[in-house]
Amino acid sequence: MDKYEIKKLTGLRIKELRKLKGYTQEQLAELTDIGERNLSKIECGKNFISAETLVKLSNALNVQPYEIFKFEHLEEEEVLQEKLIRKIKNKEIDIKFLFKIL
Repeated sequence: MDKYEIKKLTGLRIKELRKLKGYTQEQLAELTDIGERNLSKIECGKNFISAETLVKLSNALNVQPYEIFKFEHLEEEEVLQEKLIRKIKNKEIDIKFLFKIL
């Protein structure tokens, strides 16, 4: 994973958390005292968050800071598929349980 993927996934995660809370970009920008344009750039993966912004966002979204970086589920489908296949081959996943889910 490179720095551009991390920026993109962090932005997608912030957007996901914002929507889960029912906030618009404008509302979250007001709550965090971050410019709406800057928030938009963060969510699009063009800008990365500073430590100060991380604290503001985690407080406004009522999550722990590390939760903003829990974005593995947002990765490209091909990447997720490769990870799943690898885990199945390495017997890290119970295949019978997985089959029941399907």
